[in-house]
Amino acid sequence: MDDNSTTMARVHSHVEMGSLEQRSVLEFEDESLVSPVSVAAKAHSNNAALRRSISAARLDDFGTKFTSNSVLDSIKIVVFSTKINLLMPFGPLAILVHKLSGHHGWVFFLSLVGIIPLAERLGYATEQLAFFTGATVGGLLNATFGNATELIISIYALKTGMIRVVQQSLLGSILSNMLLVLGCAFFSGGIVFTNKEQVFNKAAAVVNSGLLLMAVMGLLFPATLHFTHTEVHFGKSELALSRFSSCVMLVAYAAYLFFQLKSQKILYVPVNEGESQPEGSTDDEEAPEISKWEAIVWLSILTAWISVLSEYLVDAIEGASDALKMPIAFISVILLPIVGNAAEHASAIMFAMKDKLDISLGVAIGSSTQIAMFGIPFCVVVGWIMGRPMDLNFQLFETATLFITVLVVAFLLQDGTSNYFKGLMLILCYLIVAASFFVHIDPASVGELNPSEPVK
Repeated sequence: MDDNSTTMARVHSHVEMGSLEQRSVLEFEDESLVSPVSVAAKAHSNNAALRRSISAARLDDFGTKFTSNSVLDSIKIVVFSTKINLLMPFGPLAILVHKLSGHHGWVFFLSLVGIIPLAERLGYATEQLAFFTGATVGGLLNATFGNATELIISIYALKTGMIRVVQQSLLGSILSNMLLVLGCAFFSGGIVFTNKEQVFNKAAAVVNSGLLLMAVMGLLFPATLHFTHTEVHFGKSELALSRFSSCVMLVAYAAYLFFQLKSQKILYVPVNEGESQPEGSTDDEEAPEISKWEAIVWLSILTAWISVLSEYLVDAIEGASDALKMPIAFISVILLPIVGNAAEHASAIMFAMKDKLDISLGVAIGSSTQIAMFGIPFCVVVGWIMGRPMDLNFQLFETATLFITVLVVAFLLQDGTSNYFKGLMLILCYLIVAASFFVHIDPASVGELNPSEPVK
């Protein structure tokens, strides 16, 4: 009987082995009918769907978990979680120095340093909110709130009649994003990934380059009219053209947002989306640290505090120029944008070092596009409402600088690849621009700040 049971067990095992072999042969035949590309695509889509479901589940768990957290936990995460917040006391100190001594040089310096951690935390709160809005909307929010510092400073400067400071700070923000921020991102990513060529979505970069060239066109014609004296009504035609062009640029930017978010979303899919993550990667484990409504509240608080410091900063620019022996053009074009772009600078470098160049380009070039096509026209319209003659005549030197910068960046982006040498080229170009503005005297700003002196 034992022999019979042993025999039956052997027969059963042979039958199972035969069925397994037959099943594997059938599976091999089925897979041979499918191309490797489709198999890989199916695997990537399954992985992507799995990651999305895991992320959604984490967000749901996070939402239920975070309701029990207190306000103190949120303050601890936002205020005390990074060392750069050690610079926050410089903001109140700037207000104190302004009240006690009124020394413009120190007020300007302390306000400038005090805004740096606020700009960085503003970027952090925006990234937290992006977890709940999706990648595309999150990138747009990142660019918008990343530029909030420059726009707030510009509105306060416009309110006090410092039109040249508004123009130069917005121009400096574009130059800083396109040359310094993008250059540092390319350089850092190229150093980390020396053995591979980093790639990004070329189609999205081309669209942004086209919008930047359109912005250059909007700035070039009023300046050309002014310096060739070919206006029908001197002074009035230039302003009227600027306001008309600003409205057209705002319409173009709204159409671009529709194109990006609704019509042609496929163009803005990162080139490496769907690629399998390396084993042990923690990218999929990222989760928000604060809730959606807490991120909105922090965005409101940080924006309000930046607005307060911006008022002191703008009021101290003229005195700081005399105290620090620096041209106002250098302060407006170089120093103010570097502070305003602190959060974008750090984010672009971080994403480039993670081989996520599409996000780095979205931060750097996307911010430049938003300032050029929305920020500048918006300030023209706001100046129109305030009764300030804000126009698109950025003067010949500034317009030429922007034109050359857009051309250089457009040529470097046209092949859809990056390396550390391209980044180094952009950084060195920015040094040339900074040195040029350090030795540049702007007659328009001299006449604006000292009305008694004739404009040469």
